[in-house]
Amino acid sequence: MKNKDVSQDSYRSFSNFLEQQCGIVLGDNKQYLVRSRLSNLLYEFDIDSLDALINSAVKGGDRQLLQRVIDAMTTNETLWFRDNYPFDLLIKNILPTLAAKQPRLRIWSAACSSGQEPYSIAMSILEYKRANPGAFRSGVEIVATDLSSTMLKKCEQGLYDELSLARGLSAQRREAFFSAHDSGMLQVNADVRKMVTFKSLNLLHSYAGLGRFDIVFCRNVLIYFSPEVKQKILQQIAASLQPNGILFLGASESISSAGDLFAMVKCHPGLYYQRKS
Repeated sequence: MKNKDVSQDSYRSFSNFLEQQCGIVLGDNKQYLVRSRLSNLLYEFDIDSLDALINSAVKGGDRQLLQRVIDAMTTNETLWFRDNYPFDLLIKNILPTLAAKQPRLRIWSAACSSGQEPYSIAMSILEYKRANPGAFRSGVEIVATDLSSTMLKKCEQGLYDELSLARGLSAQRREAFFSAHDSGMLQVNADVRKMVTFKSLNLLHSYAGLGRFDIVFCRNVLIYFSPEVKQKILQQIAASLQPNGILFLGASESISSAGDLFAMVKCHPGLYYQRKS
């Protein structure tokens, strides 16, 4: 029988390890989260206890185990068109303004998880372009990044089951942007998939290789980081944005100490942040 208890020493060691690897701060007494995320790996790797699994991951000798542990702790399934207002603002306010000034558009979806956010962005842009055929005639590129290489491979396929599709996707958009697949799931249509490029990226590392963006979505991510790491991430995002570029954060997140880099733009409803030029 597998031992799914996590000792205090193992939890402390794993918390420090996860913060160093990913910047994620577990905080105190979150053993239940570690148990729920890692217990299935005991059977996958035939390890008898969570303490032994954690010890092996922290030592780093088994690269496959290490990657699976990081994937398990950092992957969260999200919603289609989460919170609605960023996508409404995109279609009604932001895209018309940018389309009047430039022929090409670049957007970054950071920590894209299971892919719903970048695909929601792509669908929003296609809806706008269908209503405004001449917009962004030089193309649109959406770069979606995540730490989990396993999840990114799934995102590229664009396959989703009924449970995933039920979370925030309207019947109209399901009909317009998805097709039946041999697996029994639905697949995001090719015209949507080709707009998105998925890349592996640790937000603790450099973003220089991504280039510059007009819009960055970094939503419901910063809440997992310490204030110091959050500040560094916001500084790097600001450097990745074009002058006056736009940043969307999660509804419960703020730029806090990065107010010298961004100006808040309040809308009805919602808000976004604009890089100060």
